[in-house]
Amino acid sequence: MAIRSSEQLVLVDHPLAQHKLALIRDRTTTTRDFRWLMGELAAFLCYEATRDLEMEQIDVETPLETARAAQISGKKLGVVAVLRAGLGMLDAVLDLVPVARVGFVGVYRDEATLAPVEYYCKLPGDLEERDVLVLDPMLATGGSASAALRLIKEQGSRSIRLLSVVAAPAGLDRIAADHPDVTVYTAAVDRGLNEDGFILPGLGDAGDRLFGTR
Repeated sequence: MAIRSSEQLVLVDHPLAQHKLALIRDRTTTTRDFRWLMGELAAFLCYEATRDLEMEQIDVETPLETARAAQISGKKLGVVAVLRAGLGMLDAVLDLVPVARVGFVGVYRDEATLAPVEYYCKLPGDLEERDVLVLDPMLATGGSASAALRLIKEQGSRSIRLLSVVAAPAGLDRIAADHPDVTVYTAAVDRGLNEDGFILPGLGDAGDRLFGTR
């Protein structure tokens, strides 16, 4: 894997995140628990991706006296879920940033060529004013994520961060080449891909495990 600066890749190695990653990898984890764990891991990634949000000082009246406190200021937030597996991360992220505007990008990978195929795009109309978090839990070849990022940039966004639960070196290389201005936040960089383009060791097909399909 190519050497990357901290601006291009953030590995979220908190012990709780790594513990939940071990559980979500387990093939015996139920669909219900898989959904729960996906949300919890998305929250860990969101915490890190929003760590440098601008803050401002305000006065708050507590039950006893006036206190100085801090609240988020600066740019507004947007969240874009890459269908369909990104839906498994969406609710947890919105629990943390409930005022964010939400968009969706539909991209699937052609099983024969592994090339991305775009089929849906519905985004907020003011992305140029927002810091955007893109949710795509499995960064494998990087083709689908790169296509989604291109569509988002075409709508005016210039501040984007990609949240992926698990990433492969090939996917990280693709994002670094196509979108060097986008930082990837992930809980693991796995070994590689198999002949079908699935991450190894990975955690299987995230969409199928989220929704109980095959």
